Amino acid sequence: MKRLSVLFITLLAAAGAHAGEVQVAVAANFTAPAQQIAAEFARKTGHKAVLSFGATGKFYAQISNGAPFEVFLAADDTTPARLDKEGGTVAGSRFTYAVGTLVLWSAKADFVDGKGEVLKSGKFNKLSVANPKTAPYGAAAIETLTRLKLLDAVQPKLVQGENIAQTFQFASTGNADLAFVALSQVFKDGKLSSGSAWIVPGAMHEPIHQDAVILTKGKDNPAAAAFLEFLKSPYAHAVIQSYGYALR
Repeated sequence: MKRLSVLFITLLAAAGAHAGEVQVAVAANFTAPAQQIAAEFARKTGHKAVLSFGATGKFYAQISNGAPFEVFLAADDTTPARLDKEGGTVAGSRFTYAVGTLVLWSAKADFVDGKGEVLKSGKFNKLSVANPKTAPYGAAAIETLTRLKLLDAVQPKLVQGENIAQTFQFASTGNADLAFVALSQVFKDGKLSSGSAWIVPGAMHEPIHQDAVILTKGKDNPAAAAFLEFLKSPYAHAVIQSYGYALR
């Protein structure tokens, strides 16, 4: 028994010696699934993923200015591709980890109809959207309003969030009746978690392909490569889909 205890402690020590840490920049829309995936990643591998959440465009600026991120989970595919071209990534590491869905959401039950007609009615106080210059979901929202020929009409009621998390907060606290947010923020295990929503048809905006990539600072970090591999695992795929994302 004593020899077994010593062996167990030795194995734990060996595992701990090989455990690492990876700094991950995560698009705000992917907050909940990323937290769930990171927890299981730590349990399965011993590695720790340190997550930071924010707008994709702001992360690009920070990464370009030397921020210590090693992995980037963006809310689009163009930003990681741009970093690829600029030599800021590990070649061949980029892939689409999720395909996002835009929704018009209200914290009020029955406020948003199934076709989004509430936008045309004008019977709402404020409409929250993420900054379209830095947040891909914000850009998709503006595309949708433009396609519906409603952008000029709703302009006086627009409230801009710094990222999709703040955009959701405006609506969840009642500071805005409506918000264009990511489906993942209001959807779990096949159902709407609260309020009312209209799922925006994909034809209304450019596809939201969300790409992951290992950044140059993570090229020699085994934990960075391990985290991206784990993101492709059946467990991670199940979590991603449970929040309403599609897989490419």
